[in-house]
Amino acid sequence: MSAEQSPDGFLFDLYRRYIGEPEDRTDVYVGFGLFLGGIGLASIALLLFLWSSTFEARSAAHITWAEPAYGIVMIALPLLMLGIVVLLPSERRVLYTSVAGVVITLVAVGGFLYAYPDDWNGYGADYTAQVVAIYAIGLAGLTASTGAALIAHYLDMARRVEAVETDDEDGEDELTDADVRGDIDEAMEDVELSWGGVQKTEHKRLSFSEDELDEVSIDADAGTKTTRSTGVDAQVAGLKGLKGGETKTTTSQSTVDDQTAKLRELREQQRAEEMATADDDGSPLSGLLDRLRQLLAR
Repeated sequence: MSAEQSPDGFLFDLYRRYIGEPEDRTDVYVGFGLFLGGIGLASIALLLFLWSSTFEARSAAHITWAEPAYGIVMIALPLLMLGIVVLLPSERRVLYTSVAGVVITLVAVGGFLYAYPDDWNGYGADYTAQVVAIYAIGLAGLTASTGAALIAHYLDMARRVEAVETDDEDGEDELTDADVRGDIDEAMEDVELSWGGVQKTEHKRLSFSEDELDEVSIDADAGTKTTRSTGVDAQVAGLKGLKGGETKTTTSQSTVDDQTAKLRELREQQRAEEMATADDDGSPLSGLLDRLRQLLAR
């Protein structure tokens, strides 16, 4: 026995899949027996009829095979329909109506076997109309009871689905903002967050009571540095720098000409200092040479 198959057997699995939970084991066996038996009898009747068609019509061989074929197929259909009623969880009166219909069709089958072939279809006394009428009455009762069973089963399934949906709606709890916030706080209790790839480190903090600091004068502005934000872009650049993936690059805004002019000013300043030093020493020749150099440099 496979793991997927229930211990009750294949028929019960089939019943649960397409109908529901069986109320009685007998209904399952009898229902499937009648249903499958009707299909089997119909198949046998078809084979007998095909075999009888190979003989001459109304010959002895033809009647021998055709008569049981007609009788069997007339029984097969009522049994199949009765099996459907038994399988479905229908009321007792529906079941009794189906059984009565089967009994009436069996009476019609007996009349057919009595009348065929001497008193059938234009021969002899011709009881064709009477047999067909009785069979039709029984088959009509079977059809009505089968339809009622199918409709009752459909309505029962619809009520079950509606009941399940109602229970689901009643069982749903409305979530409030406080519930959602509580769930988030509970989920984030053991979560450690870090910004910019900086690992969380443990620090020791000093705590002072107010009594210990009453007699101490503390300058709140001493040794403090005030930092003002320069905008979102600067903050983003600072976070990227913490990650270590990017470095801050400082770019000079001055051109080459500005740098050359500043270098010249620095040289002139140095020469002026040298000339001032030479004048203090009293050497006129060195002062004259320095002036000539300045003129040539310009």
